[in-house]
Amino acid sequence: MTIADNLPRTLPVRTAPAVTDPPSAVRPPRRRGPSLSRNRWGYAYVAPFFLVFGAFSLFPFLFTAWVSLHDARLSDISGGTFVGLDNYVALLGNDFFWNALRNTITIGLLATVPQLGLALGLAHLLHYKLRGRTFFRTVMLMPYATSIAAATLVFATLFGRDYGIINTGLEAVGLDRVDWESGTLSSQVAIAVIVTWRWTGYNALIYLAAMQSIPGELYEAAEMDGANRWRQFVHITIPSLRPTILFTVVVSTIGAVQLFGEPLLFGGNGSTTGGGRNQYQTLGLLMYQQGWTNFNIGQAATTAWAMFLIILLVVGTAFLVGRSRTRREGARR
Repeated sequence: MTIADNLPRTLPVRTAPAVTDPPSAVRPPRRRGPSLSRNRWGYAYVAPFFLVFGAFSLFPFLFTAWVSLHDARLSDISGGTFVGLDNYVALLGNDFFWNALRNTITIGLLATVPQLGLALGLAHLLHYKLRGRTFFRTVMLMPYATSIAAATLVFATLFGRDYGIINTGLEAVGLDRVDWESGTLSSQVAIAVIVTWRWTGYNALIYLAAMQSIPGELYEAAEMDGANRWRQFVHITIPSLRPTILFTVVVSTIGAVQLFGEPLLFGGNGSTTGGGRNQYQTLGLLMYQQGWTNFNIGQAATTAWAMFLIILLVVGTAFLVGRSRTRREGARR
């Protein structure tokens, strides 16, 4: 036996197994599911609307703003020199603009207030179970479906100075004839009558649809408490129709700002001056006169943008009024 045999044998050193990174998870390839395909079809469905909107609304809107900053003429719309805000300054100093603005506001008030009042009354009558309701609804919508030109020419004949039925009726009760076209207030009243006749039935149907959405339990409870129809109308119908009334006021105001066909044809000759003294010339007639009679497209575009700003002011005011009412009602609750 050798010395080496008596030495202790060394044990083998155990080493920890090498730590290796776990294999990374392999992500499966993305598959285009049916949702993406549906989204593409959705974009395809709405694309025609945006194309038409861009071509016939957005582009003219922006192009009109560009033209209003140039001294553009009808013969060369895109070749006018840049004048900045000079057209707007000239418009504010134009007496014809302020006259047209006053006429527009006056005709708008004379038409909007009676129009919405009559529409509310007609809707209230049709809201109850009357015989022939379908017939009356159809009749109320007929003026709206009538051509503006036809309606205006008929009313111009009715308001005629010498042979008009209205002057004949005034003479029958001992009153003098009225020259409806030459007078300032009389011509504006006549045009307001045309607008009122045409839009009363349309607004009445809007009010009627809103009335039918009011819960019937409210009327039944009010009737049990002894409230008659008038008190039900004042305390239930009117408060429930406030958003709808606000909507019709805004729409009627926008229509009044854009009034064109009725004053154009009321005189019978299609003149854009609005009478011999511009007594019923509206902003729409002034814009047409500037662009297509005086060939000053830059001024016409400026007037168009002034009309847009007026409409924007009306809509913004209505929005603030509606929001403040909503907040007050929420605070009460």
